[in-house]
Amino acid sequence: MISAIESPSRIEPALIEEPTAAIADVIADLSAASAVLGRSLHPRTAANLSGLVRIMNTYYSNLIEGHDTRPRDIERALAGSFDHDEGSRNLQIEAAAHVRLQSSIDGMERQELLPEPASRKFLHWLHYQFYRDAPGAMLRIEGAGRSFIMQPGELRSRPEHDVQVGRHIPPSSDHVAAFMQHFESRFRFERLGKAGRIMAMAAAHHRLNYIHPFPDGNGRVSRLMSHAMAHSAGIGAHGLWSVSRGLARGLESRTEYKMMMSHADMPRQGDRDGRGNLSERALIEFVLWFLRICLDQVTFMTGLFELDALARRLRSYVERSDKLRPEAASLLEEALFRGEFERGEAARITGLPERTARRILNDVVSEGLLASDTPKGPVSLRFPADTLETLFPRLYPQA
Repeated sequence: MISAIESPSRIEPALIEEPTAAIADVIADLSAASAVLGRSLHPRTAANLSGLVRIMNTYYSNLIEGHDTRPRDIERALAGSFDHDEGSRNLQIEAAAHVRLQSSIDGMERQELLPEPASRKFLHWLHYQFYRDAPGAMLRIEGAGRSFIMQPGELRSRPEHDVQVGRHIPPSSDHVAAFMQHFESRFRFERLGKAGRIMAMAAAHHRLNYIHPFPDGNGRVSRLMSHAMAHSAGIGAHGLWSVSRGLARGLESRTEYKMMMSHADMPRQGDRDGRGNLSERALIEFVLWFLRICLDQVTFMTGLFELDALARRLRSYVERSDKLRPEAASLLEEALFRGEFERGEAARITGLPERTARRILNDVVSEGLLASDTPKGPVSLRFPADTLETLFPRLYPQA
């Protein structure tokens, strides 16, 4: 007979059946705010901004793991330029994998091909894709008298995979597969309405980490799963906000994430605390906190991406630059409002002679603020790391 601690029902309650008034209010506000985020942006500008958000999400996801991989380092890794130091290089490899994997998730959402985000197949795929190109040193798990090489995409399944996470002892490796089958069944989106999906996104984030299905990388997988769930719940706003930034910063303290995850591990506290193994009250409090984090981030990104405010910051960037002429601002605003424009339009946009206008355009392209998919194709806005302090204040922690 399976002991109670090794039964998949150990993660119950998995879902909140009826939202509290506070949760219902946050769901309504989050749904409304996410529908507004990026609505005024040209689709091409929004797509390029989502690339910026992927780097931001990666930065904060790494920060949660204790790794401070700066945006410039992530950009260089995506371009194939890595540090010589092995430790820094490995962090860059992880960061590049995260950005590319989130880009794949966003692409599947745009094509309406995103699978069930809590399915075992999708979670195995997330873990495999994240670690498939990792060097052996990144896959070696050591400590507590054990040493083994983690296999990308494979669940814990051997005694040496068993682990204690802080005070929490996850299910033993013998039972992880059964727990994950139960997890997939309980968090299947196809049978949930919008409010149910939004609550499930929060609850699943905790319960996946509670199971700790992989030898390592569970936090990263859970945050990527939450990103996919936001899309499937209809609040993803085309990838223009990041749950990782909110989890890393908290509402009032950067220690909240760890504290609230531990709080939701609490066992049932008496007959009035639900009927499952874990505390229903603690799960409700975690879900409310998690959704408030999401709302805070959607609201913050809405302010950053508001069209007129972004246009003002683009002009301010040009004014502060010692490399760009004032007319460069009109090129940036044109790209912001229209999404892209042909290079031959630079003279019309700036009102300058063609040769002068072409020189100014080349200066802006050299600064990385405008770029095209092909050498002579139309240009659209880009947001390189060294522009972020001016264009998107408070996006990252102050240096």
